[in-house]
Formats: sequence, C-alpha cells, structure tokens
Amino acid sequence: MESGCCVRAALYTRVSTEEQANEGYSLDAQMRRLEAYCEYENWQIAGRYREEGESGRNANRPEYRRMMSEKDGWDVVLVLKMDRIHRNSKNFALMMDEFERSKKDFCSVQEQFDTSNAMGRFVRDILQRVAQLESEQIGERVRFGMEHKAKYGMGFLGSGHPYGYTYSFGKLEVEKEEMYTVRAIYNLYSKGKSMEAIADSLNNASIPAKKGGKWNKQSVFNILHNPLYAGYVRWDGNVRQGEHCAIIDPDQYEAINGHIQTTKV
Repeated sequence: MESGCCVRAALYTRVSTEEQANEGYSLDAQMRRLEAYCEYENWQIAGRYREEGESGRNANRPEYRRMMSEKDGWDVVLVLKMDRIHRNSKNFALMMDEFERSKKDFCSVQEQFDTSNAMGRFVRDILQRVAQLESEQIGERVRFGMEHKAKYGMGFLGSGHPYGYTYSFGKLEVEKEEMYTVRAIYNLYSKGKSMEAIADSLNNASIPAKKGGKWNKQSVFNILHNPLYAGYVRWDGNVRQGEHCAIIDPDQYEAINGHIQTTKV
C-alpha cells in the first residue's frame, strides 16, 4: 500500500471499562495518534469508529460491526495497537481472512504491523497459525472433558441433574426418594401399564417430576430408555459401563430395551 491521499483509512479506537481512566488508552488519545499518523502518511480519513466500554475478547461490538459493514468505503483499518482491535487470536485471524478476501489492509501504529508489505503478511500468517493451534488445543481440552463426563454418566444428560441422581464432587450419587420412583416406573411398565397411565399415576400421587414439574409420556419414556439407570453411560454413539450405582437391574432394562452392546473405554 503506497502512501498518498488515495488511501482511505478507517480509524478504530477502543477502550474497555477497566481502561477508561487510563489517559494513554483513552479514545481521544488514541484518535489523536491515528489522525497524526494519517497526516504523516497523507492518508484520507474515511471513518472514525470509537468503541467505548467494550472488551476486545469478542467481535460482537457495535462500532466494530459498523466498520466491517462499511468496508467498501475504506482501504485499510488503522489502530494504535493490535490489541485495540482484538485480544483473541482466533478472532484476529478471522478478521485477517476477511481482509484478504476483500483486498483490505490492516495497520498498527505501535507494532509497525502493515499487511501491505511482506513482513506484515508473514506476521499475519504466524498469527493465523497460532490461532489454529489455540483452536485445536481447545478442542482437545473439550473432548477430554466430555470423555470424563461420559465416564461418570454426565456426558449426554445436559446441564441438569438426571432424575434419580444428583452430582456430588463430579460423580453421580443416587437420590433415594427418586430411586424408588424410577423402580416403580420400570415395574409398572413391565406389568403392562402404558407410559401415559404411569405418568397419570405419578401425578395423581403428587410425585413431582424433575424440577417439580408434571409427569408425561415423554418424561416416562426418557427414564425407561436411558441406560444410565442400569449402570451404563451413553456418549458419542457408544454405551459403556459407568462408574455410578445402578438403580435398576440390567436384566430388567434389557427386557424392555433389548440387549445392550457395550464398548470398552
């Protein structure tokens, strides 16, 4: 990108709530520096975008979104420091991908980072690789956490406690009062009672479902077809032996659902 008035610059400034009292990072101080840079480079100021009280860790910021929506009106985004535009390397890499597709440039005054030259593009590529590494590492940590949850019967149950159990120190513990209800559901179904009739019986007996709600066919169905109650966990398409106490006998579960084909952990 050559110097001259033909270059249209979008001036982006940002302060978070914590930085507002710091004059060096104030919006006015940043804007003055950027305007002086444009004057030195003989760039035309195409727009001023002032982001106040917003974190740089996400891209969902009103002025940032407005700037990106108006990218046809500028050639380069100018910031005082790279962390003014993004503090998240993945979001920065996504932005640079968008700039490359749109043939736009990015310039940081303090880091002397300018994607219109070879060194700037090299740094951009490094940052994108760092973002990719960060993304893959996060994925590995998430999968490890899901494996751990599946091991202890938590991997497929959502955020709430499953009926009949509570979480205690990261493991499932049997809730005794609800345990008897689960056993009653299996016994009644094994004797030929329909799921609707079982739900009605529980409601008539004033036995609350999870979170104090009413029983219905679906809530009864979920308990009858959940291998958790037979001591198994289901996650990622597989059924495995769990490390929690079973509420019903596996044979009773299999009599209703068929044989369980387990996968070793």
